[in-house]
Order: sequence, then C-alpha cells, then structure tokens
Amino acid sequence: MTDGDYCILLELDNHKTNASILKELKRPIQIIDTKKKYLPILSGSEEWPVVQMANDRKNFIDEVINESFKRLKELRPGENELIEELEKTRYRENMRCKTNPWKVDPEDDLDFWNSVKSRLVAIENRSPKARREGAEAILFEIVVRYANEIAGNFKPSHHKMARVVVTFGFSRLLNAAKIKKFGAILRKEYTLQDKIQIIGHTELLRKLAKIGTIVMVPTHFSNLDSILIGWVINTLGLPPFIYGAGLNLFNMSLFAYFMNSLGAYKVDRRKKNLTYLQTLRTYSNIAVRNGSHSLFFPGGTRSRSGKLESTLKLGLLGTAIEAQRVNYKMEATGRRSKIFIVPLVINYNFVLEAPSLIRNYLRIKGQERYYLEKDQYDSSTKIMKFLFEFFTKGSNISVSIGRGMDLFGNYVNEEGESLDKKGNYINTRDYFTNHGIITEDHQREEEYTRMLAKVIVREFHMINRVFASHLVAFTAFRMMRKMHDQLDFYSFFRIPVKEVEIPYEEFRETFDRVRDGVIDLFNEGKVDMATHLTVDLDEVIDIGLKNVGMFHNYRPLLKNKQGNIITQDLNNLYYYHNRMDGYELEKYI
Repeated sequence: MTDGDYCILLELDNHKTNASILKELKRPIQIIDTKKKYLPILSGSEEWPVVQMANDRKNFIDEVINESFKRLKELRPGENELIEELEKTRYRENMRCKTNPWKVDPEDDLDFWNSVKSRLVAIENRSPKARREGAEAILFEIVVRYANEIAGNFKPSHHKMARVVVTFGFSRLLNAAKIKKFGAILRKEYTLQDKIQIIGHTELLRKLAKIGTIVMVPTHFSNLDSILIGWVINTLGLPPFIYGAGLNLFNMSLFAYFMNSLGAYKVDRRKKNLTYLQTLRTYSNIAVRNGSHSLFFPGGTRSRSGKLESTLKLGLLGTAIEAQRVNYKMEATGRRSKIFIVPLVINYNFVLEAPSLIRNYLRIKGQERYYLEKDQYDSSTKIMKFLFEFFTKGSNISVSIGRGMDLFGNYVNEEGESLDKKGNYINTRDYFTNHGIITEDHQREEEYTRMLAKVIVREFHMINRVFASHLVAFTAFRMMRKMHDQLDFYSFFRIPVKEVEIPYEEFRETFDRVRDGVIDLFNEGKVDMATHLTVDLDEVIDIGLKNVGMFHNYRPLLKNKQGNIITQDLNNLYYYHNRMDGYELEKYI
C-alpha cells in the first residue's frame, strides 16, 4: 500500500467497528501497518550528515564561533552598547549560578563570570578604542564558551548501542506483557511498532530526506519525546537528526547518554541573553545550511497545559529560513539545495509529567492561587521505572507525520517541488529576491517566519489523532465545569472531587454528541481520529476511561460503584481535556 492509501481497520483488540458510524465517514481512516519494514535511505553511517558534522566538529564549532561573534558585533556596534550588553549578560549569569545551579553546569561557572566582572572593571578607564577591543575580547571568550557548551557530541558507536537498547530491551518487555507466558521475554512476536504506531506521510518524508534537508517540527508534551522521535526516525530508515534538547535533561545520566547518542545539542532555557541566543541560532543555522536534518520543538518547551501548541517560538524556525536564503545565494546543490518542513504530532493517552506540568500552568495563570512543585520524574531511576511500566501495560502511542512543506507553508510533491493551492509549481527562490537578485532582509524573513508558524499550528490541529481518552476527558471536564458554573475558574479546582459526579446515562448522551462533532471535523479534514472511535458507544467510553492518565496515582477519570463518572484529580482531568481545546466542541456539551 503506497503512502496516502487508506482503509478501515474492521476489528481492533476484540472491538468491532459500528457499521452506522462507518457510514458517517466521508473519508477513510488510515490503517496502522505495525509490520511494515523501512530500509535505510542511505547505505552506511559514513553518509549520515550528522556523522559528517561530527567528524568535522572542531571546524564546525569554529565556524559557529566566528559567525556568532561577527553578528553580535554588528548588533552592538558602539563600545558603550557592547559593554552594556556584556554587563547585563554577566549579571544574569551570575544570578543563575547562585539561584538556579544545575549538576550539569561547569565547575568553574561562577568563577568564570566573576572574572568577566573583573575584566569589565579593568577596561573602564581606557580609551574608547581600547575599551572596544577589550570588550570584544571578552565577548569572543563568552561565545567560545557558549558554542562548546551547545555543541553535540554524536558518536556512531553510541548511537548504535542506544538503538539496540531501545529496540531490543523494550520489545522484549512488550512480548512478555502481551503473551503473558514464561519465556515470552525472549520472543519476537511483537515489536515496538505495535506499541508506538507511526501514521501519516512516511514515504513522502523518506523521499524528501533523500533530495533535501528536513526540519522536523513536533509537538512537545513529555521529556520522553526526544527518545521517542529518535526511535521513529530510525524505524523509518532515516539517518539521525540533530536537535536541541533541554540542558536539564543532561542532569540525568540515562538521558544524557541517549541525548548524545541521538544527535542532541544542548539548549539552556535559563539563558535569555543576546550572546547565548545568537550563538544558539548560529549553531542551528550552520547545521541546516550544511545539510544536517534537524528537529525543532517549535513550542520551545513542553506544553504545560496539555494543549496543542498555538503560539510558537520563532527563533529556531527563523534560522531555517535564513539557511535557505544563504544556500540559494551560494547556489548549493544536492541535499543542501532545498529545506523542507515536516510537522509531527505525538498522540499520548497519558503524559507521565502531567500532574506537575498542569500545576505549573495553573500556578502561572492563577498566580498566588497555585504553587510550583518539583517535577515528579527528575532522576534516571524514576524514568526507568516509568518506562518499564509503560512497556508492560496496555496504552499505545501514535505518531502522526504531516505532509512535507517548504519554508513558506506550501505543500511539496515527491520531487520536492512547491505547489500552490491550485497545484501550480512555485519557485521559492523568488521569495528572497529583489529585482531578480537574492538579498538579505531580516524584516522580510521575520514575516516569513510568522507566516510559517501559523501554518504549522494549523497542521498540528489537522493531523492531531483524537483518542477516546482525549474525548472522555474533554466531555467530562466540560460537564463538571457546567455543573458548577457559578464558581470562578480557579475556585472550581478547589471543590471536593466527590461533588463532581456525572450520571452515566447523561455522560453517554453528551459524549455521543461530542463524538459526532469529531466525526464532522474529521470529514472536513480538520482533525484525524483513531479507528477505535468507530466502535459501539459504550465500548469507546470504556476504552477512553481505561487509558486516560492510566499511570497517575489519582486518576483523572473513572467509574464509581454505581457506574457514574467521577474524578480523583480535577487538575489532571483539565490537562487531558485540553488536548481537544481549539476545536469548538464545547458547543455540544
């Protein structure tokens, strides 16, 4: 079956689809082929762009340093401007070292920034020219420090080991759980594709990766996303991608190993100063320019609310547009000739960090009414415990791969040609020209970046695959909120959970209307949906209740002894409800 072909899966996990529901569908649901094998698109690891970059690591870092340094001098041309910028950077970094240190930070961190302070004091009374030269020397040293901190340290042998551990280890756990017989842990009947199901435009992605440079832009819900996407990339036969991983993950030895193995470079979200951000942008820009397939989390960090991202960070997206302009100007050939954007949505029934993320979100939104708690999964041991539970219990994940686009939001065909809405060819080189000549125009490219961000958000909502767990959470929270609409939003979260019981028949009737609303959206191409939503109504509800937030100590949704719908945690329920935010389904409640 070729990419784009679809069919209805008539039976899943002993649940048969409902014929009347199938008749309502105006387009078919994509089948998930868990047995499909993808051959590598490149013959050997020596051809991987990330390996070529790693082999030339020193020269690459030197290029990042020199280009960052040059750009920063342009942004702060006067000696007073530059010194003021250095003072702000030094102050912020000094405060970070004292108030928010991490284990992964360099041992000499505070000493370094104290030395910067001393050197800035030492140049105060020099001539303007000498002050400028002294400030530039300090700037250069800071850029060197940042560039070496950011740089990834990919090693093919570590990547191979990480791949073996993930594929072999967890597939064995999966077989043991599915077959439930002695010795099943040694069997190969089930693979990770039975657990982590890949859907969407996989073949188009593979073809585009052969002829151009891919920038994959996924949603971001969990610290597990990076490892999960790394496995997806490998399963699809693609070479490893580089991507920015939060430096906080390198606090955990297990994650640090996997991050380095999967092509990560480090992003420290504590650092907001111009020098760091410009060095980070330059690193990404040069990597993409050189043909390294890259992965950006355009939301910037994990979704605290559980919602699909609606506002994206533009910095790293902008580096891809800049890289495309530079490559067009240099008349680059081969994979460097064109850059493609591929959206990706990770569809979870649960997110292990949901309780701490939603508390953080509500604390920020409600200010003093909520307080911040420590992330529940902050050590390698806890992560391993979670992974063991996940792969030995029943909840699946699906990963939806969107259709490839150019950097201006136009879809592309299998040859990588950009097409307008009528299917006509577009020459994207023209986006960068003025009177036929490619020109550098930062204001123009910032506008292109904003346009691209809007298209990516639209694509996220279109390829989002609705699970029953998402829908029961949305329906229940909206019904409970309606029962207590006399309370303001934050007061609602403080009511005893025993006061939010929903009679099952009332819930069933409302859920039926909401599912019909999802089917209408699916028919219009505004959302995707899982095949299990086509089974009989009570079975869909049971599937949703079984899977939503299934590993949390306090379940977001369940039935009581009377068969009615209750919650043990309104915060968690709100988090899972938010997955369906933005589709206007509240009109069915």
